[in-house]
This record gives sequence, C-alpha cells and structure tokens, in this order.
Amino acid sequence: MKNILDFKTLAEFLEYFKDEETCRAHFAAIRFANGEYCPHCGHAEIYTFTNGKRYRCAKCRQDFTIKTGTVFGESKVTLRKWFIAIYLLSTTSKGISSVQLAKHVGVTQKTGWFMDHRIRKAMKQNGGMLLGKVEADETFIGGLSKNMHKVKREKAIKGTGGTGKAAVFGLKSREGEMRAQVVPSVGMADLHKVIRDNVPAGATLYTDQWVAYRGLHEFNHGIVNHSAKEYVKGDCHTNGVESFWALFKRGYHGIYHHMSKKHLQRYVNEFAFRFNRRKSEMTSQFSDVIANIMETSKLSYKELTA
Repeated sequence: MKNILDFKTLAEFLEYFKDEETCRAHFAAIRFANGEYCPHCGHAEIYTFTNGKRYRCAKCRQDFTIKTGTVFGESKVTLRKWFIAIYLLSTTSKGISSVQLAKHVGVTQKTGWFMDHRIRKAMKQNGGMLLGKVEADETFIGGLSKNMHKVKREKAIKGTGGTGKAAVFGLKSREGEMRAQVVPSVGMADLHKVIRDNVPAGATLYTDQWVAYRGLHEFNHGIVNHSAKEYVKGDCHTNGVESFWALFKRGYHGIYHHMSKKHLQRYVNEFAFRFNRRKSEMTSQFSDVIANIMETSKLSYKELTA
C-alpha cells in the first residue's frame, strides 16, 4: 500500500482512494495495527464475513463494522466520503463551511454539518505541560458590534469588548505548540487555573497588562503594556498567540460566520489542531485525524442538537 504521506494534492489523494474497498482496507490496517479485536468486549478473536464488510466476535457473538466504536459510529455515509471530508477539514487553513463540504463530498448540508462536528471531535489537543517560554492571551468570540441590533450594539459599546461574547483563552509555547480553550470568564480564578494546569512553575510566561494576570509569582512573568502601545519589550511579547487569534477570526468571519457557544470548543480544537501542524505535509494532518478517530467515541446527532 502506498504511504499516505506521499500524497501532495487532493487529486492524488482521490486517485488512490478511488473506491470503498481501498478506504476500508486502509482504515482496517490502522485500526487493527496491533491485532484484531472486538470493539464491544475487546476479545482478540473475531470472524470476518465473506463480503469483508462485517465482523463477528468469537466471544460475545456481537456483529460490528470497521466503524463501530469510533467517531463514525454506524454512519451510512461511505468511508470514501468520510475520507474526503476529513482531508478537506484537516488541510484547509481557515476551515471549510458545511455547505462547501457537502458540495465536495456529495451529501446534504445537514449531513455535511454533522460530519464536520464528528471530525472536529477527533481533532484533539494535547495534554501535559508546555515547554520553553510560553505566551498567554485571551480573546472574545462573537458578532461584530456593527452587525448587532441597535439595543445589543449600545450595550456592547457601553460594556467591555467581550460583552455578549464567549471568552477563549490561549497559551502558545515558543517551541511551537498552541493550546486554546473556552473559559467561563477572563477573571483571575479562571485564567490562573488554566495557566497552572499547562505551564510548569518556574517557566517564563509572557502576557499583556490585563489585571487577571497579576499574582502569578511562581513564574518568570514578563509583561507588555498594550494600552501604552508597547507590543515588544526585548524577548517579551505575545505576537505568537495573537497570530493564532488572527487566523481563528479570519475563519470565523470569513468561513463560518457564526459559532454557537455550545459547539465553540470543537471549533477551537479544529483551528489549534491545524495550527500545530501548519509546517507538516498536508496529508500527514489527514493521517493524524484518522489515528485519533480510533480513540474517539461517536457523537450522535441528538447530542449535537439537544
């Protein structure tokens, strides 16, 4: 089998994954790389039906497909269409709308939207502590005030820049990795918790002058005063994390136009996933999503729309 990392273009990708059998064989080779097993009980002895599409566990006797127990669930959408959707969402720097994805894949917009969110669930962020010097910054996600109803616009102008918007907090290691998460507020308690969960004591931390960053005495804390138009002070700046916000907001305003607070974290994960792999070959990003799908449980339509 040709190495997926050899593909440079979507045309080459489609040429290789030309039919369902090829896609199923590729997916099975990854899923059963350490041996076949039953997703229901974990037993290592399974039988394959003659058509190659279904399996049966020798112990619990339950039937399953190659998709069972993954984010795909028992989706009736073909693996080839799933592969195309994964490729498009994982390699387009600012994302792709469900309308455009549906046209490329050949499904309805409703199905495209559902596929989008299932794939985003597999775009996981890493855990553990960030290495090296770390930049921290917060932002707000929501509509532009000029597009709001007059009453909401007046409230937004009178309040802070985050009035009526969702708060997202980001940390970026100078060594490359970006992490971001939706937070209840940009207050001291919420931001300090995220920082201490992701940055080891004694590390160098760079922030702006926002009052919520006060009291981080266990870090080598450098501050730039943006309100005084100070953006770089020697090695101290937050330009790296702000470049992520710029990309995220271009995707928000130019591609998605709206992200509900309920689903916002999945969108944040999507952008962080691509950002952290921006220097990789496009198709290696596809392979990373496929690998994550094996460890990601399904996401039902009822759960998405509840």
